[in-house]
Amino acid sequence: MFIKTLRLLSSWVGCALIGAAVTTSCSNDDLLQNAKESHRVVEGSMTFSGVSQEEAPTRTIIYDHTKGSGASVIWRNTDKILVKDNAGQWRQSATATFPIASKKSNAVFTVAGSYTSPTHAVVYTNKGITGSQPQVEIKKAQTQTAPNNFDHAGESGDCGVATAQKVGSDYKFTLEHKASFICLIPRSSNTYVQHSKITKIEISSEDNIAGVYNIASDGTLTLASGGSKTITLTTGSGFAIDNTTTDMSKNASYAVITPGRHSLRIRYWLRNTTDNPKGTIEGTVTKYVTLTFVPGSIHDVTANLSINDYGGTNYYMWDAKANYWSGHEWNSADPWQPTKFLTTSSTNYPKPGSDSYNRPRTAAGPLEASTSHFAALPNANEMAWYVMKGDPRYDADELWSTMGYLYKGGTWFKKRAYITGFSDSHQPDDASTDLRNTTKKLLKAVSNTLPATTEMDQYFYLPLLGYYSTSPNNYKFNAAGVTGYYWSSSAVSSNQTGSYALTINKNTATLQELAPSSGMIVRPFE
Repeated sequence: MFIKTLRLLSSWVGCALIGAAVTTSCSNDDLLQNAKESHRVVEGSMTFSGVSQEEAPTRTIIYDHTKGSGASVIWRNTDKILVKDNAGQWRQSATATFPIASKKSNAVFTVAGSYTSPTHAVVYTNKGITGSQPQVEIKKAQTQTAPNNFDHAGESGDCGVATAQKVGSDYKFTLEHKASFICLIPRSSNTYVQHSKITKIEISSEDNIAGVYNIASDGTLTLASGGSKTITLTTGSGFAIDNTTTDMSKNASYAVITPGRHSLRIRYWLRNTTDNPKGTIEGTVTKYVTLTFVPGSIHDVTANLSINDYGGTNYYMWDAKANYWSGHEWNSADPWQPTKFLTTSSTNYPKPGSDSYNRPRTAAGPLEASTSHFAALPNANEMAWYVMKGDPRYDADELWSTMGYLYKGGTWFKKRAYITGFSDSHQPDDASTDLRNTTKKLLKAVSNTLPATTEMDQYFYLPLLGYYSTSPNNYKFNAAGVTGYYWSSSAVSSNQTGSYALTINKNTATLQELAPSSGMIVRPFE
C-alpha cells in the first residue's frame, strides 16, 4: 500500500464586504502564482464581485487531482458561507451566484448585517448556523457518483476558516481547509477481483472519524455530537477494478475524514456475478493503514487488491498419508475431485489400502497422529484453547477462493502467543483434564465484531472451506462458505471411530468428535 499526502490550500482574493453584501473570489494556492485580480464595486446595490485567474479555480468541488500532484477546487451553486458581522453575530449567506456563468471560481454571496470592522471572520461549512457556534458535519455516509470525481467534498464535510482583512474598500482573505481528505486508488491482478465492481468502501477506525464538529476560530475541529468510527462511501453503480496498474479514471475514490492520526481498516466491497457457484456474491477485500491526516490535505492511498486462494489439495482423511484426491486433484491431468458446493457425487473416493485412506484403529484409547503433516496440527488440548480462549470472531464478508470459485466467510482466532495460559497438556480452566485421554465436546459462541485494527497481527484467519462427506452423501463437496472443518492431531480415546476436529460457522466454534473418513482440512495453526 502506497500513501501520498498532498497539501490543499484555497487562496481567496478580491473579497469585499459593504452593508449586507459579501462577494468572494477564490483560487488554489497550489496552482496560482502571481495572481492578478480586479474588483468592481456597484454602489448602492450591496453587492461586490471579485475576479481571480480562471485557470486556477478553487472551492468545494475538488477536481483535476492526480496521484502525487495537487488538485483544483471550485464553487458549487449551492454553497453558502458564514460571516461574523459588526455585532459579533454569525450570518449565513444566500447561495452562491456567478456573475460569469463559465467562471465557477468567482462567486457572489449576499449576507444580511453590517460589516465595517478592519477584519471579519469567515467560515465555510455544510451546516447552517444556530446560536454562536459554527459547526460542520463530516458525514458517515458519503456518495461518489463517478470515478475520480470529488464533487461531493462540500456536501460530505469540507470546511474552512479565514480572517477577512480590509484593504481599501475591499476585504481579502485566504481560506484554509480544515477537514482532511483521503483518495483511495486500487488496482488488482487477481482474476476474481477483475471480474468484480467496487460498490462501496468502508473506512473504519478505533476513534471517531465522522460526526458533527464545532469549528474553533483557528479551524480546530472538536466533536460535538454523532461521532462515528466508520465512513461508508457508496460508489454509484460500481467502479471497475480491472486495472493492473494505478488508473484513477477507473476507480479513484474520495472521502472527507476528520483530521488526526487514525489506524484504518479499509474494506473494499466487491460485487462479482460470475465466479460463485450459486451466482452473485458480494464481499470484501480488506486493507489496513495507519497515517496522520493533516487538515486541508489529500492523502493518496494506493492498494493492490488480492484474494487469498486455498488450493484445494489439503483435504485429508484423519492421519492419511496422502490427500483425499491424491493423483486426481481438481487441477491434475485426470481430475476426480468435485469442486462445486453440493453438486454431483463421485465414486472415485479413497479406498482401503490407498495412501489417501486413513489407517484403521484396532482398539480404543489415546492416539496421536503418526504422519508428519498431522503431527504438526494442534492436539485436542491446544484446539480447545483456541476455541475457548482464542476469542473467535466471525467475519461474514471477507472474500477468498478455492478450486476456481469465489466464496466468503471465516473466523479469526488469537494466535497462541496471545492466549494466556495456552497449554498442550490440558484443557482450559481444568489442569487435571487431558482431552487426549477423554472425549468431550467444547463449544463457544463467536463474536460478530472484527478484531481491533491495531490488534490484527494478534489473530489468524480460518476460512469456511467445507469438507468432503462420506456415505450417504456420496463424497460430495459440502458446506464451502458455510462451515469450516479442521482436523486436530488427536483421536478420541473412547472409541475406535472418532477423531477430534474444529468446526466453525457464523454462530459457534466447536471442538468435537468427527468421523475420520471425512475429507477435512489439514493446516497448522499459528
